[in-house]
Amino acid sequence: MIAYVKGTVEYIEEDNVVIDVGGIGYNVKVSADTAARMPGVGEQTKLYTYMNVREDAVSLFGFFSRDDLAVFRQCITVSGIGPKGALAILSTLNADSLRFAILSGDAKAISKAPGIGIKTAERLILELRGKIRAEDTLIAKEMADYSGTSNAAADTAQKREAVEALVSLGYGQAEALKAVNAIEGIEEMDSGAVLKAALKKMF
Repeated sequence: MIAYVKGTVEYIEEDNVVIDVGGIGYNVKVSADTAARMPGVGEQTKLYTYMNVREDAVSLFGFFSRDDLAVFRQCITVSGIGPKGALAILSTLNADSLRFAILSGDAKAISKAPGIGIKTAERLILELRGKIRAEDTLIAKEMADYSGTSNAAADTAQKREAVEALVSLGYGQAEALKAVNAIEGIEEMDSGAVLKAALKKMF
């Protein structure tokens, strides 16, 4: 069992990296998000890994954090979702967004992953919802803040209104909040501007 690989980045592709560890090149499959965050060729990195053993192949799947690896492991316990499917999901939603999508029953957001249909997404939600706590996800905490308190930050109302508007347009809560959170300078924008900016993030 290889718990992690730590070494020099030799090669990077969209879904695969090669890490040189003491002169041995480890071929590690990664999500698109992980590939985009990799340091440059020739630089040092560390990836926590899951080793998948089949009769015809042995594959390593790598992640920057134990948290990402833990979510990956949860996904592959679901019937019909193998390592490649779990990696596709984590290429579409990061670990925190995926947890929130599961908690909120947002099958639409999960089914955007290549090869993951709506029925598979619903099965994932059904099987994993009881294994995830709301306090484990930062997104859930933000949504809880949207209930509104006198001490709420100034941009909370704008975020809430934008998320609610996006949900009313048919978007899932997880992807709506992800788009809103990606907006820079939100504290200087009104609700209408936030909504327009969030819609641009959707495309």
